[in-house]
Amino acid sequence: MKPINVLIMGAAGRDFHNFNTYFRNNSRYRVVAFTATQIPNIEGRKYPAELAGELYPDGIPIEPEGNLADLISKNDIDQVYFSYSDISNQYVMNLSSYVNSLGPSFVLVGPKQTMLSSRVPVVSVCAVRTGCGKSQTTRRIADILKEKGKKIVAIRHPMPYGDLVAQRVQRFETLDDLKKHNCTIEEMEEYEPHIVQGSVVYAGVDYGEILKQAEQEADVILWDGGNNDLPFYKPDLHIVVTDPLRVGHELTYYPGTANLRMADCVVINKEVEASNEDIQVLRQHIRQVNTRTKIIDAASPISLEKPDVITDKRVLVIEDGPTLTHGEMKYGAGIMAAHRFGASEIVDPRPFLKGTLIKTFETYPDIGPLLPAMGYGDKQMKDLEDTIDEVDCDVVIIGTPIDLRRVIKISKPSTRVFYNLQEIGAPTLEDILKTL
Repeated sequence: MKPINVLIMGAAGRDFHNFNTYFRNNSRYRVVAFTATQIPNIEGRKYPAELAGELYPDGIPIEPEGNLADLISKNDIDQVYFSYSDISNQYVMNLSSYVNSLGPSFVLVGPKQTMLSSRVPVVSVCAVRTGCGKSQTTRRIADILKEKGKKIVAIRHPMPYGDLVAQRVQRFETLDDLKKHNCTIEEMEEYEPHIVQGSVVYAGVDYGEILKQAEQEADVILWDGGNNDLPFYKPDLHIVVTDPLRVGHELTYYPGTANLRMADCVVINKEVEASNEDIQVLRQHIRQVNTRTKIIDAASPISLEKPDVITDKRVLVIEDGPTLTHGEMKYGAGIMAAHRFGASEIVDPRPFLKGTLIKTFETYPDIGPLLPAMGYGDKQMKDLEDTIDEVDCDVVIIGTPIDLRRVIKISKPSTRVFYNLQEIGAPTLEDILKTL
């Protein structure tokens, strides 16, 4: 039979996993190309033959998503598989309408076809949006399990933006491993907190091979999800973090709503900053789609490395990049610290932007007077460094999960924000993990 011609729409993560688990050895399908969006500079290369398998001896091209119509027309595409995340339901359906108007079917492949089973217990931590507070939730769970004597291995949602063959399976145990694997700022923000906490972290491209290696040293695998995506592994306990500062998003973003419906436990984070009305509306929304889940109330209290340094000072605030860009958050821990510790002014970085950061603000015009810590490559990291140097401010507040001063030069006085998850009342995460 003639194979079904397929395009996979992605962003260098879920798309590769869907290919590896569903298409790689399936002769019914012919994957013509991947398309890429969300992340800079990931198109224009190939998914290599070494990873693509024997059906694809020449590898598979990765094209810009803007070429979608031409690719469909030139390659007689039968099906287009949407395979990235943190996208509004309306946006997904608009894409579906567009693809359908060009002829092909528009497909969302499900967990049954793509979740891998582990022989050791899996706790997954996911979210309904980027920036809900998943990282501190994951760290809290790791602490609890370690206190119980469990050897934790964290497996992080993929961010393979470099040499895909070299990144097939990556293991991080020390901070030197971040240099060894030429990690971007975005990768370091996710891996470094685990390493500092004493956990081994795996990431990469081939999550079947990653699982085989991680199982050799883990009592419990902690799936550290990203971009509100679904877990790559079938969880024994599925924990989902929600955000009362973005009420409604938990019902209107893909696939975050699927995460919410599947959750064994839902964490309502940021309750100190949110209004009681928004917290209660969020609670109603959770119950609307998931009547069986347990709900944990929580906050992420912030602390500052040097609180006095920002009092009555004009500050530049740097926040986590993905949270501000496709996460659509208007502020993060850095802004809260600036207000709480008495900064006299938050300086708008937009008049001082350099290089690729100009394009970032054109793509995401609603970021506002904050600086996203964009660092998907050496050029972006240099542009970030140059922008910080140019901004007319007294102090830099670093609200990112890592200490940026370790990877770029910040010549101005600076201070770093810290935040950890703190449960409010009962049940707690420790109570939930007793069921594991």
